Amino acid sequence: MNMTKELRFPDLMREQMSDEQKHVYDDLVAGPRGGIVGPFGVLLRIPELADCVQKLGLQLRFKKSLPARLHEFAILITARFWDSKYEWFWHKLLANESGLEESITHDLAQNKRPENMKPDEALVYDFCTTLHRDHFVDEALFKRAMETLGEQSLIELVTLTGFFTLVSMLLNVAEIMPPSDEKAQS
Repeated sequence: MNMTKELRFPDLMREQMSDEQKHVYDDLVAGPRGGIVGPFGVLLRIPELADCVQKLGLQLRFKKSLPARLHEFAILITARFWDSKYEWFWHKLLANESGLEESITHDLAQNKRPENMKPDEALVYDFCTTLHRDHFVDEALFKRAMETLGEQSLIELVTLTGFFTLVSMLLNVAEIMPPSDEKAQS
């Protein structure tokens, strides 16, 4: 990784932006994110794409059918798979607030299958790790996911995993790091 302070994608100043960029920038600042965070400084270079990504992110984050604990667990599994330190840092905080046991996040941080997962957590872990590793889930795992989550939440889980793969890749390429690397790893 680039260890210098020079950003791969320097922050855009609002006065440098096109009208389309300003529109998306203003939406991001006025919305629940409250600013340009994570990958959005990079994405603003393509305002139409930034707008689509931020709308999908808002849908997944604020209109979810999955319980928050499972939602955040799936994001952490994806962040760990992609070694996205920024995503791990922020979503670990949200996972702990949502009721995911710290022992689970600790094991996941060590790239271990977490112990003492609830049945729905074990399903999310198995589904997401299988999808990342094999790019496919077999019929038995699919049926288990449908029975445990239901159709809507299963589709949401797949979309969430794909969305945070995109976010993790953008963050990694841009080398966007959390406030402190020590905190990001635990």
